[in-house]
Amino acid sequence: MKRVFTALFAAALLALPASGATAATKMTIATGVDPSFSAFYIAKTAGFFEKNGLDVQINTGPSGSAMVAFVIQNQVQAAFGAEQAGVQNFNIDNNVVVVAEGALMTHWYGMVARNVESVAALKGKKIGVARGSGSEVFWLAMVEKLKLNPKDYTIVQVEAPEMVAALERGNIDAFTSWEPWLTRAVMAVPNSKIIQTAQGIMSPRVYVYLNKGWADKNPEAAVAFVRSLDQATKFINSNREEAATQVSTFLKLDKALTTTLMTKLTYDLRLDNGSVENFVIVADQLKTLGKLAKPMDWQKFVYPDLLKKVSPEKVDVKLP
Repeated sequence: MKRVFTALFAAALLALPASGATAATKMTIATGVDPSFSAFYIAKTAGFFEKNGLDVQINTGPSGSAMVAFVIQNQVQAAFGAEQAGVQNFNIDNNVVVVAEGALMTHWYGMVARNVESVAALKGKKIGVARGSGSEVFWLAMVEKLKLNPKDYTIVQVEAPEMVAALERGNIDAFTSWEPWLTRAVMAVPNSKIIQTAQGIMSPRVYVYLNKGWADKNPEAAVAFVRSLDQATKFINSNREEAATQVSTFLKLDKALTTTLMTKLTYDLRLDNGSVENFVIVADQLKTLGKLAKPMDWQKFVYPDLLKKVSPEKVDVKLP
């Protein structure tokens, strides 16, 4: 019995953390499945989360914006998505706050059409739009910039991953979306092409959202999370080939396609007036459509404190 007790006691000691060590803080984060969200993937695959004392699980869904809703009531602690998702979910739960811009997507959005040569020729036809995501933001920006009459088009709700198949089946004649769906559609669907790019329409961005209630209860982990993303972003910019390999593996996406797509993105963890300006544009769009439940409280929505502690030079913002 003494030998058994001694063995059990020794095993228990081995199971304990090393002296001075603390258990990693568990987090669940969520986003879509395209290279614009690479900071999340790289922070996980390159070990930055782990090095900063975090045990992170990444959940993926049809789009980054679709996953932002899970930040409500702390179902996940953080998400990566477009502007409209942040504004709408903050209006539901003020704990959904934006802590940083993650990537600028100048060449990322567009409209693909089949058997149609121009936007003007789409009148009376069906356009696939993923409501509540960057797809809808881009469509509304097109309506404004090109002076389109929305009544001339039939909008069909289609999630981004289903758009290529819907175009091929003839369920829609065109769609607005982001990469890789634009390139995949042109490659897979006969007689299809990009008829409108983001140039002259808008400069889309994706943002990191966090549950403020969780951050308040876990201040050190919240800073560690933003630090991990900052390190991942720097890794992407200084090790682009290796980053592309890790992203393509994580997403199970062709390496050559991933490498090409990543050249269309500017990875920079920051929070400045340009970041906030996009939110103001989207809030105005939603207000015009009657979808803004209440005026935005920009002081509560924009939460620069964490990035200031990690990279203060990246924060330069004057709130509306």
